Amino acid sequence: MKLIDRRVGWLFLAFSALLAVALLRALWLGTVQSAQLKQAAFNAHVLSETVPAQRGAITDATGVPLALSEPVDDVVADPYLVAQDHDARAMADALAPVLGMKVHAVLKALTAPGGYSPVAMKVAPSVAQRAMRLTVNGKPINGLSIEPDTKRVYPRPWELSQVLGYLNGSGSGVSGLEYLYNRQLAGQNGRREVIDNPSTGEPISIRTVQRVRQGRSIQLTVSSPLQSEVEQVLAGVGREWQPKFATAIVMQPQTGAILALGNWPRVNDNTPYAGAPAPVIDNAIEDHAVAFTYEPGSTFKAITVAGALQDHLITPSTNFTIPPSLQAYGKVVTDAEPHGYVDYTTSQILKVSSNIGADLIGRRLGPDRFNHWVHEFGLGRRTGVNLPGEADGYILNPSQYSGVSMLNLPFGQGEAVTPMQMANVYAAIANGGILRAPHIVKTIGGKSQTLPRGHRIVSTRTAAEIRDMLRGVLGDGGTASGAAIPGYDLAGKTGTANVAVDGRYSKSQYVASFIGMVPAADPKLVVAVVVDDPHGNIYGGSVAAPAFQKIVGWAVPYFGINPNPDHVRTGS
Repeated sequence: MKLIDRRVGWLFLAFSALLAVALLRALWLGTVQSAQLKQAAFNAHVLSETVPAQRGAITDATGVPLALSEPVDDVVADPYLVAQDHDARAMADALAPVLGMKVHAVLKALTAPGGYSPVAMKVAPSVAQRAMRLTVNGKPINGLSIEPDTKRVYPRPWELSQVLGYLNGSGSGVSGLEYLYNRQLAGQNGRREVIDNPSTGEPISIRTVQRVRQGRSIQLTVSSPLQSEVEQVLAGVGREWQPKFATAIVMQPQTGAILALGNWPRVNDNTPYAGAPAPVIDNAIEDHAVAFTYEPGSTFKAITVAGALQDHLITPSTNFTIPPSLQAYGKVVTDAEPHGYVDYTTSQILKVSSNIGADLIGRRLGPDRFNHWVHEFGLGRRTGVNLPGEADGYILNPSQYSGVSMLNLPFGQGEAVTPMQMANVYAAIANGGILRAPHIVKTIGGKSQTLPRGHRIVSTRTAAEIRDMLRGVLGDGGTASGAAIPGYDLAGKTGTANVAVDGRYSKSQYVASFIGMVPAADPKLVVAVVVDDPHGNIYGGSVAAPAFQKIVGWAVPYFGINPNPDHVRTGS
């Protein structure tokens, strides 16, 4: 009997010990590990989701949308759940026509290893909802989920495409304004926690963890109708002259606002890399207005003349005896049209674009003053335009000049510039001698951007004298007489420059350009057209000036500009 009592006692002690351990374990779990266990239970049925921020729109100056973000959905599969609940092939057969995909592609996604497999990306929300409502063999579909996303859309895909740029697969800007203003446009994604019913998988609660900060919209200074016209004109240049590329800039000189900026060949921003070899596309997607460097040729002569005028070394009526050629150190400079000894005034030198005349004016300036005016007009450094990829160009310092430099430089050989720099030079002349940085962004998030401050580089009189002399370029006997428009007060300058290839000037590759303004007495528009390597003709007066003529002829009535106001000629 004592033995039985002893055994019962031992069993009681054992059960008491086990009960004590259980109670201690329960106490431990209920107190010390309570919060951790609650979080684990919570996480078992909680899905943390990213809530994408809506990328800000980009519009023209009047609000016409140029870049928009639309809500889309990503359809994602959990292959483990698919395998448990469905025949993957039957599920793929049902999903493929709804998603607009091949059955084998859907099946591959549904049977991929792991628990997360994208099936269809960036589909319309209505399509994603149709997919979620499908049944397979009478059973509601399981193993699919929807993740919200956005898709960038360019409603006018061929317009301003190189300027706008485009996004990569992660939704970040990689070129153009999309890249430069990516932080402002992108905003900040939010996060939310979705609590699911463990038995049905249906959400029963959604908690915001981090609020979405939507991207800010950007309004440009660009006029979409003018931009469309510029694109069409450049397309015509492309058809007629088959150049490597062409670019055009339209500016408002008083403010530096860019009203249009076009590049040819055009690119569809919705599919920037479609349908052409990479080298061709890489060339096409570049914004040549800011990235292309070239020798400006005769459009540069306005700087040489302006510097000499401002230094009181010449006047518009100063007479020069122009010899048939100039020679130094084996370098021979001639004019485009052969001639004997002729007398030209400063005005006539610009009108007929005499290289020799520009050199004679350059001699009066001398290397140091010539270099001063080159830099004073902003060459050799970026203009500061709010566009990515702007090149500095390349300008020699006087210490780098050779014996023949002053035979080349005054008429635009031996220095490299960008189309934007040269357009800005002429904008300063149009703006009464005040140089300012161009700009293309008007507002960000509805807030107006501060206009770039300008500074005077030449006097109002000098600028007016240059504009008056540039009228002659479009007059009878001028190098762009064919680009004149009856009744329009136009001024401008042609440029035809050899392309340097392997250290030598090519005899077959040229850059043709024209930069002008309207009306010359009080310019409201500056238009620059630059065409790289045209075929069939090389001259700026024949290739680029007609494009200027078309753009101006369209823009003046559209903007209500009086094309021929009364003016007083200041030069001869």
